[in-house]
Amino acid sequence: MKLLLILLLPFSLFAKTTNNHNFGSAKAMAFVNSLNEVQKQKAVFPFNEINRYDWHYLPATMFARSGIAVKDLNITQKFFLDSLMQAYLSEEGYQRTKDIMGLEFFLNETEPTNLSRIPENYFVSVYGIPGKDRTWAWKFSGHHISLNYTVVDNQLAFAPFFFGAFPAVANVGSKKGKHIIKDEEYLGFLLVNSLSKEQKQSAIFQVKAFSDIVTTNAVQVSPLKHVGIFARDMTHAQKTVLNKLIVAYLLSMPKPIAKTRMEKIIKEDLNSMSFGWAGGTGPRDPHYYRVQGKTFLIEFDNTQNSANHIHSVWRDFNGDFGEDLLKQHYQSSNHHH
Repeated sequence: MKLLLILLLPFSLFAKTTNNHNFGSAKAMAFVNSLNEVQKQKAVFPFNEINRYDWHYLPATMFARSGIAVKDLNITQKFFLDSLMQAYLSEEGYQRTKDIMGLEFFLNETEPTNLSRIPENYFVSVYGIPGKDRTWAWKFSGHHISLNYTVVDNQLAFAPFFFGAFPAVANVGSKKGKHIIKDEEYLGFLLVNSLSKEQKQSAIFQVKAFSDIVTTNAVQVSPLKHVGIFARDMTHAQKTVLNKLIVAYLLSMPKPIAKTRMEKIIKEDLNSMSFGWAGGTGPRDPHYYRVQGKTFLIEFDNTQNSANHIHSVWRDFNGDFGEDLLKQHYQSSNHHH
């Protein structure tokens, strides 16, 4: 069953993929070289530094981050950081990152007494020497953003990959009507509401939505207990929506990376892929869903602040923080020696 063949369509128009990430390592080094010595002490770590695995989506005042804050960079350094982010995100992903960061200015306007609303309180860290070391990494993290990239022998791992938004849709102020994480929500509703009464009995596994993603900021995740409806029990039209939903998450990544990840999914046992929903199925109802395959997990929730506060995450069961690539790398290094 070629369940996910359609997934390749958004990427089939682009140049053949490459695993060479020299383009990104040069941008990472340019950023590092723009820092002064005091800033480098904050931002640059050995590859095996344990804080590489620390990640969260709470404001940095509530969960401390390693690295140097964007607010402490000068204009030139911000330019190099932007250039680095553009190398590791698609245009859509880069714009979304900027939009989420922009919400902190908005929240600072609308919640002037909340001490957590600090614009540009996002942190960047680099691990190892990009382009020179065979293993290096970098991450970008703050309120509602966590991007974690690990490069091993020129192959890239990109998870955990988290985006959130509060407000999900702004009702007042300078951002009124702005809806940042739109497709992931719209396609989730489209899929659950296209299910028959019988299908919904499988798919909707609890009446009340979770208040957050279930895996929160776990360093590593294993497949969750099966809930929901299997893709094999969906109609062709429903499978197409499921395909589009998975693509919506990958579209923030650079096209070659998204295409490589897509090809990996297509090789899975697609029959075991599932879609589970918790909560109401109307646009104002608190709701949660997950898509689980053999190698990956997507979680989405919109429950807080009267269902106007989104969390969304992509996890790779063996590939978060490049663990699968690192395992291969160390095995082949030992074999070589």
